[in-house]
Amino acid sequence: MATRARIGVQLKNGSIVSAYHHWDGYPEWLGRILKTHYNSRSLAAELIDGGDMSCCWTDDRWDDSGVKGVYGPQYYSQRGENHPPVLHKDLNEFLVYSDNDCGCEYAYHFVDGEWVCHLVQDYRDPNVVKEVPIPSFPLAV
Repeated sequence: MATRARIGVQLKNGSIVSAYHHWDGYPEWLGRILKTHYNSRSLAAELIDGGDMSCCWTDDRWDDSGVKGVYGPQYYSQRGENHPPVLHKDLNEFLVYSDNDCGCEYAYHFVDGEWVCHLVQDYRDPNVVKEVPIPSFPLAV
């Protein structure tokens, strides 16, 4: 089974642009990958621009044309599907969408120079933001 997540970048007006992430969305893996490899607004925005993805950090490719050891995102668009980023008017809409429309367990958004993780499984109350810490121990890859 997958641990689904949404990854977003908060814009200056408070809206969030996001993409779906299918595999390993828990903070101990995806959170650490985002903090390590997508640790600036430009890198985060570039990741989201590709749209929905299977995984943001892998050396697997849909057609096996990738060179092993070269890591990056595996977008659904690379196999011919059209899943562009989604615009949400604010954080609450982003969290509700992540839970209700995508069935995600976690939602991440890049804001003020850092990644923030939210537990969104069964998210219902917009007044209760369930932030989850992202571990900082080193990554193997």
